[in-house]
Amino acid sequence: MSRSTEESMMKYWTAAMLGLSLAASPALARTKAPPVIEGQTAQQPVAPGNYPYQLFVPKGYLADIATPYPLLIFLHGSGERGDDVAKVKVHGPPKIADRDLDFPFLTVSPLLGTDQDWDIEKLDTLVDHIARTYRVDPARIYLTGLSRGGHASWRWAIAEPKRFAAVAAVAGRGNPGEACRLMDLPVWAFHGDRDDVVVPEGSFAMARAIRACGGRKVRLTIYPDLGHNAWDPAYDDPALYAWLLEQKRPSPIATDKDKK
Repeated sequence: MSRSTEESMMKYWTAAMLGLSLAASPALARTKAPPVIEGQTAQQPVAPGNYPYQLFVPKGYLADIATPYPLLIFLHGSGERGDDVAKVKVHGPPKIADRDLDFPFLTVSPLLGTDQDWDIEKLDTLVDHIARTYRVDPARIYLTGLSRGGHASWRWAIAEPKRFAAVAAVAGRGNPGEACRLMDLPVWAFHGDRDDVVVPEGSFAMARAIRACGGRKVRLTIYPDLGHNAWDPAYDDPALYAWLLEQKRPSPIATDKDKK
């Protein structure tokens, strides 16, 4: 064997062994994840075409390296759509997390583009990424949203009722014809009785339909003399977060198939 041929073979086997070593060691093969920062930070989309988002990591997350955390997903309304991810912090859980580092949930608040509506497939991709990257308790994943985000909360919960431990829909409407899929899911709906943007029947109809199927885990709060903005009293009430933390799926999600 010539010297040049021998050198070529050595390079080949060296490259092959390095490839096998990387394949056997996923931690080396993966791109290093960005550092975790406690508090709320703006994040780039997890995949091309997905949503930028605000991510809140509770105080103490870095010190406690073993405990899994509950995950709260917040979907904003039409008024916050656009290209400014800071706008998702004007209402709801990200607003509260911004002023309280002890807010107990890992919180993901994606930003919807101008004139867009929420896409469940994109949301699934985002949440799956968060669940892989952070210490998320798969039995305590919660969903909430207001107005357009409230509509999407009903829609996403109906599509994947086994993904969530509980859902809180604020000033939203769902499809009562599919409400039986939610009969075993803890749900809390909030609405103002004078809402002329999304009429309160949107919440009433869903609560009635779930109960008609035998569901006994649905709650409905109607605020008297209040218009569309049911989110301020709903999200400012500590009882909502206490209720969420009381809910837990009976068994963790094992596979993507189990979400259906």
